[in-house]
Amino acid sequence: MTTPDNTSDAPAEAAPRATGVAAQDWAQASAEPQYRAAVVDLLGALAYGELAAFERLAEDAKLAPTLADKAALAKMASAEFHHFEQLRDRLSEIGEEPTSAMQPFVAALDGFHRQTAPSDWLEGLVKAYVGDSIASDFYREVAARLDADTRALVLGVLDDTGHASFAIEKVRAAIDAEPRVGGRLALWARRLMGEALSQSQRVVADRDALSTMLVGGVADGFDLAEVGRMFSRITEAHTKRMAALGLAA
Repeated sequence: MTTPDNTSDAPAEAAPRATGVAAQDWAQASAEPQYRAAVVDLLGALAYGELAAFERLAEDAKLAPTLADKAALAKMASAEFHHFEQLRDRLSEIGEEPTSAMQPFVAALDGFHRQTAPSDWLEGLVKAYVGDSIASDFYREVAARLDADTRALVLGVLDDTGHASFAIEKVRAAIDAEPRVGGRLALWARRLMGEALSQSQRVVADRDALSTMLVGGVADGFDLAEVGRMFSRITEAHTKRMAALGLAA
């Protein structure tokens, strides 16, 4: 999954000190059935997200204007598939069937990708950079409340595959060459922001264990007010990414 550049990876507010679940390892934390269910949901959602990202990057490579661009996207797609394999293997290690863990998230994620299908190469780049980065921001927020073992895995698979700098370079060059492209891409990015946030909220609302984790049932530090602050931080990071692309938020 692609991520924003290093300046926007850091949350706007300092991460809370690890306490409760966040200070435990998987063996300790998974003794709580609801926490275990939340983690299985989280890994399932991430795994399908990585698989979908692999498929999408492979499709985007077909739109690439040059052979070098095609090769760059193919390399990124390979990195996404490796992330998927890590999540799949982890689900198997903890005794869960990966396909079953992913299945509840297929409809929502596929629906998001259908509604935000890019019409050209540049829209595809913006979608991967902006859309995937919003999802990554959300998962990083959740990761701060996970057990140490699961947190390390989640943060590892959210590592940038190189798409951030690639997208910034190509989009900025396109705007420099044809300034009016910027307006179209800015509107596209705003639409992506709305759809991505709505999708994240729907996914959480549909899964009881995940929603309980988010608002403070089995993980420490979250409450309803904190959820609001979390989405504010995600919106702020999006604004910074738009600026990096040379687009108005």
